[in-house]
Amino acid sequence: MSQNQTRQLGDSGIEVPLLTFGGNVFGWTVDQTTSFSLLDALVDRGLWFIDTADVYSRWAPGNKGGESETIMGEWLKKSGKRDQIVLATKVGMELSPEKTGLKPQYIRQAVEDSLRRLQTDYIDLYQAHRDDQDTPLAETLSAFDSLIREGKVRAIGASNYSAARLQEALQVSETQGLARYETLQPEYNLYDRQPYESELEPVVMAQGLGVINYYSLASGFLSGKYREAADAGKSARGQGVVDKYLNPRGLRILDALDAISEAHQVTPTQVALAWLIARPGITAPIVSATSLKQLDDLTGAMQLTLTPAQIEQLNQASQ
Repeated sequence: MSQNQTRQLGDSGIEVPLLTFGGNVFGWTVDQTTSFSLLDALVDRGLWFIDTADVYSRWAPGNKGGESETIMGEWLKKSGKRDQIVLATKVGMELSPEKTGLKPQYIRQAVEDSLRRLQTDYIDLYQAHRDDQDTPLAETLSAFDSLIREGKVRAIGASNYSAARLQEALQVSETQGLARYETLQPEYNLYDRQPYESELEPVVMAQGLGVINYYSLASGFLSGKYREAADAGKSARGQGVVDKYLNPRGLRILDALDAISEAHQVTPTQVALAWLIARPGITAPIVSATSLKQLDDLTGAMQLTLTPAQIEQLNQASQ
């Protein structure tokens, strides 16, 4: 796979590289200065599809949401690189009790807020961050459709939708002649396979949606960083990772990643991402980094092609 290979986001006509960069780190685990150097490096290394959300990173102490978009906006203003990136953001998670969900009037307000923070006049991919079952799908899709007609948004996507609701939303778009969700953002990786593969994958394959999956490395477990209980101390989320993934199946997956990474002289991270990139229906897995060294490791995955036997070896190990 060459670094300049691209894929299309569903039927949107928008081309993206083989990996998506997750912007939740901006204003959370990296400050503005580091964020700027990461963003410059992303464009240089061919990782110019950047995904953020209005709610990033509300969870960090002292933050209220909008931090990631604000830093990106400052970088866009300073760098002048708006036309060199594909920019995705999201709406719908709670920013405050009255700023939540997918009601049309709220979407209208939220998009203006995001455009202002991002210092741009359009968003390439605007995503429903989660399903809002209290608002009719037709109302939500109608609001998104208007934004596309006004040129504020190029395409729309869904994140954290069930297969049934995603199918229903696509049906509503088709019968009412509204813009449709062109992408899905689900949790999916070599360890967490079942929920996506059993229900969502058949829908995206049948409908030709793009998939930009998150937790591509299972919160860092698939990098090989956590191999015994004592490794829980290696990061803030280490204990949760060890509790969830450090079991016979997790270790089987690490063994397979080790063997294949040794054969290619690459890292387990690159093999785990190459497996995702090779999966039919997956467009561009989401990855994140807080340093240029980590970034180089991630971009290496875009050049790695696994053999059918190696893909099968990983499939078997993660059964």
